[in-house]
Amino acid sequence: MKIVLQRVREARVDVAGRTAGRVGPGLCLLVGVERGDGEADAEYLARKCVELRIFPDAQGKMNLSLAEAGGQVLAVSQFTLAGSVRKGRRPSFDGAEEPARAAALFDRFVGAVRALGPAVETGVFQAMMQVHIVNDGPVTFVLESRPGGGRDEG
Repeated sequence: MKIVLQRVREARVDVAGRTAGRVGPGLCLLVGVERGDGEADAEYLARKCVELRIFPDAQGKMNLSLAEAGGQVLAVSQFTLAGSVRKGRRPSFDGAEEPARAAALFDRFVGAVRALGPAVETGVFQAMMQVHIVNDGPVTFVLESRPGGGRDEG
């Protein structure tokens, strides 16, 4: 599972001209589910996103977690994160999980984040979406549950 995590002042996702989800300060998480991902990957990354200390403390240092900062989460499924552009000029999506399993794992991830406390909004799985963000910093990280077959350290 891969996540592009962005610290945001605000974010929203629109589908067919209507807002599907909107958050104030917190995180926008673009979530890609890859073949071989499981519930442990979803649980691991949910904890990582909520506990990562990337919000400023009183001295302006990245020292607070999402929970400590009182932030919200906008989680958006994005299968293109499982794509590869290593060969040729057209992306290959062979590494993406099949839609039904990917939807179930995305839902598991969202449920795991909610269970840790923050308010969570989402886009619409498999829909064409427009994601609007105001990146705060900018602060952006790429998280993977299984880089090279392992996990991010820590």
